[in-house]
Amino acid sequence: MRRLRRIALVLSLPLGLGLAGCGLTRPPASVQAPFPAQWHAPLPHGGSLAALAEWWRQLDDPLLVELIAAAETASPNLASAAARVTEARSTRVQAGAALLPSLDGTASASRGVSGSSFGSGGSSSSSSSSAAAAPVTTRQAGLQSKWEIDLFGRLRADRDAAQQKLDNATAKWHDARVAVAAETANAYFAERACQQQLNVSESDAKSRGETARLTDLSARAGFTAPADAALARASASDASGRLTQQRALCAVQRKALVALSGLDEPTLAQKLAASPTQRSLPVVGAIASVPAQALSQRPDVYAAELGVASASAEVGSAEAERYPKLTLSGSIGRMQIRTSGFRESLDTWTVGPLSLTVPLLDGGARAANAEAAKARYTEAVSLYRANVRQAVREVEEALVNLDATTARSTDADSAVKNYQASFDATQARYSSGLASLFELEDSRRTLFAAQTARVSLQRESTEAWVSLYRSMGGGWSRPAEASSPMTTTPAAKVATSP
Repeated sequence: MRRLRRIALVLSLPLGLGLAGCGLTRPPASVQAPFPAQWHAPLPHGGSLAALAEWWRQLDDPLLVELIAAAETASPNLASAAARVTEARSTRVQAGAALLPSLDGTASASRGVSGSSFGSGGSSSSSSSSAAAAPVTTRQAGLQSKWEIDLFGRLRADRDAAQQKLDNATAKWHDARVAVAAETANAYFAERACQQQLNVSESDAKSRGETARLTDLSARAGFTAPADAALARASASDASGRLTQQRALCAVQRKALVALSGLDEPTLAQKLAASPTQRSLPVVGAIASVPAQALSQRPDVYAAELGVASASAEVGSAEAERYPKLTLSGSIGRMQIRTSGFRESLDTWTVGPLSLTVPLLDGGARAANAEAAKARYTEAVSLYRANVRQAVREVEEALVNLDATTARSTDADSAVKNYQASFDATQARYSSGLASLFELEDSRRTLFAAQTARVSLQRESTEAWVSLYRSMGGGWSRPAEASSPMTTTPAAKVATSP
């Protein structure tokens, strides 16, 4: 009988190892996405996709690059994303370790008394029992091993899912960097635009104040009607109120940039004062005629793609849970017994048991888990395709806005130039008495509106420029393209701009 058991054990071992190479079929790890054939939006001329890697340096503004680096250091979102990468890496190590045999070392020591009594009678029996008792010292040391043979690929599926989640977390870390860079750039450009508008408001308030002063002197001398003097004072007060409001807006905007960069306000103010005013935006190059090529620069799209692969592996793992598990155990050890000058050592080893666990009745729990995994896979596919559609939309919207603001900039500059010439002429005519104060104020209002519109247009242009950077993925490259200067990991901080 024992011989038959040994034969069965020997035969079942290669059978289990053979079945370990088998696995269940998973749903597709990659799916088709709705990429259109080309962009349906105006494309800026010149340039190439590779320029995204040096996007911020195109401005030749070291302060912007410095602020983005400071914001990355201070960002809690980026720190959280880095922590999730570390967590996913640990999970991946655990999932890979489950495929290998485990090995534990054990050691124990004990000391006690054992003995036997001989003879009969009360006290004499107790005396002989006490004499026969002797201390016994036992020491044991050994190794124990256990290995689950991956019959149907459950452990491999868990490992693959963990790897995809690690890559997903890394891609989201890059996406967080891009988001921080875009948010910081928008705040920086808003700060510059606010200062430009503040200059316009200060110039307007100064001009209106001077007109009010001269008009008031003229009215006191009897050369100007009191109504004109009242109009000039009202205009000056209106401009002063706008100037106060603009200063408050700039102060609020400055504090937003302080919070993002993590720099204290005096230091930031000093850096902004030492840096020249905002440069003009460089001409944006042609992004690409094929969206698939351009959208490969988006880490969030890549993360969604990895989500599909991870969900596929989880389906395979859930399906494999419904099938038998084969586990092989073994141990090797040494035990030493010592008592009253007697010492004996025993070496032991075992291979087995080889245990097979077959699920019989679980109330449908495993089948329900498999169905839930399939539902999550379907959701991941839907989210990935929706992410691609949203990415295409964002790129095309950014291209449209950038093209529109570029086309409008020439008209805005021309309007300001000609309104300024008209105001200068009207002011000269007013000074010589050939134009009324109403004409002067109307010309001034028109000039102020044109100057404000130009600042707003410049702000729109920078927003579209940053939006294009964000929608194109910020120059990030997939891990296979390791030669890209923008490929980084949370553990390796780059010196270049995001």
